[in-house]
Amino acid sequence: MSTTISTSQLSQFAATLVSLLMLSGLAAAQYKIGSGNTATADPPVPRPKTTPCKVQLFKGYKFDNYNPQSFNYAPPAGCPGPWAKVILEANFSITKGIQYDRTANIWIGPTNIYFGTTAEDDPNDARHWHVERDLTDYSSIFTVEEDGTVDLGNLYNKTYNGLLFGSADVLFYPLAQNQLPPRTADQVIGFSAGPAGGTVALYSTTSLLEQTLTLPTNITDLYFDVFSQSQSADEFWYTCVPNDVAGKLESCPGTAFRESEVTIDGNPAGVAPVYPWIYTGGIDPFLWIPIPGVQTLNFRPYRVNLTPFAAVLDDGQPHTIALSVFNADSYFSATASLLLYLDSGSTQVTGALTNNTLAVPSPNITENIHVAKNGNLGGTVNTSSGHNFQISGYVNTSLGTVTTTLAQDINFSNIQTFKILPAFYQQDIKQNTTIRSVVTTQNNAGNFVEKVNYNWPFTMDIGVAYNPDGSGVQTTTSNQYFELDTEGRHKGQATSFTLLQNRVFATDALDFSAAGYITGNQNQSSLQNYFASDSSGYCYSRELTGANNVLTSVTNGRGCD
Repeated sequence: MSTTISTSQLSQFAATLVSLLMLSGLAAAQYKIGSGNTATADPPVPRPKTTPCKVQLFKGYKFDNYNPQSFNYAPPAGCPGPWAKVILEANFSITKGIQYDRTANIWIGPTNIYFGTTAEDDPNDARHWHVERDLTDYSSIFTVEEDGTVDLGNLYNKTYNGLLFGSADVLFYPLAQNQLPPRTADQVIGFSAGPAGGTVALYSTTSLLEQTLTLPTNITDLYFDVFSQSQSADEFWYTCVPNDVAGKLESCPGTAFRESEVTIDGNPAGVAPVYPWIYTGGIDPFLWIPIPGVQTLNFRPYRVNLTPFAAVLDDGQPHTIALSVFNADSYFSATASLLLYLDSGSTQVTGALTNNTLAVPSPNITENIHVAKNGNLGGTVNTSSGHNFQISGYVNTSLGTVTTTLAQDINFSNIQTFKILPAFYQQDIKQNTTIRSVVTTQNNAGNFVEKVNYNWPFTMDIGVAYNPDGSGVQTTTSNQYFELDTEGRHKGQATSFTLLQNRVFATDALDFSAAGYITGNQNQSSLQNYFASDSSGYCYSRELTGANNVLTSVTNGRGCD
């Protein structure tokens, strides 16, 4: 990817780089080499230079049961909108003890503003961590008073005695002098369990998170931000196999393919591939000390572009928008937000959906399993799925006709290799999801093209060796990536770019007793690389390493010079 950078942009880049390196240095000082406290390389949300107003959502809340807790939100009196940036900051902690990883959500009314999971503690170590989310696109929900909810269900008793605490604020950055406000959604509609939020459990392919809505008649653009979090029997969906071999392969059923689907009035309208998030208790809890998996503590929603359907939804009639998870097998925890952008110069926008070739997924599965005469078993299970589609539509706005075409190529593959002997079990997983999107917008100003590419390679190798007494050791290696790059063009000339790369590598040997209890671990090591840059001059880089479940190094700025 290439573009032309002006002298003024180079100056801005240099200033941004210096400030980011200073910020990285200050943040690095918070990491303690030799500590087992949770540490991530994830960056803070970039800040404007103006002084923010802070609104406290809640402080020092204790989570010792499954009851959601409430708070009251009011807009910042000293910083009326529009705002240059709106940022959520939340801090969580867990006392030393025994506890599971838990799911955490924060809601303003029915709209989700944070979704993630918690770090597990252990009998000797408490842990604390910090998360942030850029909520600028959601600015409209912060302009009125609203009831809020934080949901962090936790079983707390004499056995599970790790106690969770949390606090959260929203920072509102005023516009600088003569600064134009960013374009944000005019309306945000939360898809959740009700007026106070809450996720909805999707137990099967036919389970739906849906709303029937009569929307404004002047929509020009709309997007659907989707969270689909695997839970319960679906938590390790990437390890699952077809039902007919699940028993002999000692694995979960339902195949290794899951995908979120978006429909409008029952017709396919969008796809939200599922990222293989791994929680801090997943597979082997020592893998994730001190560095958790990619996005484990702070999920990133997948944004589905529904703009070609604007004219369909502008007709003043009720329409049903729904989210499902293909192959869900009890269950996925889901929520979403519908972002509407309206034509301020018109009360009625007309147009049409002109093309839609998106179809429901049809996965391909190939089984090649061999059983030897002595009962030893081995072989492979390959699962793949893909979409290659185009959706087009136009709207007649107060500024002229705007035509939007979304072309998307999505490919998923999961290859599992098994070796099962009387005293040994091996399951190696090689999975990848690639998403290639091209959005072409034609209006009076010409032709705009936005390319958005995701790449999510993921490998996990699990080997379990048993001793004669039934005890043993599980050796696991995980390599997890999240890569995103975008490019904007106008009349064929590059206008913007972003790049994000996040990788977590971890390996460990977990010792367990004949009764199945964890007795310790050995040879643990982990690493996280995070790199991000964009055409504004922003550049951030941090690398963390860990060994024997403590932090061993922090490196900042590599690649930003």
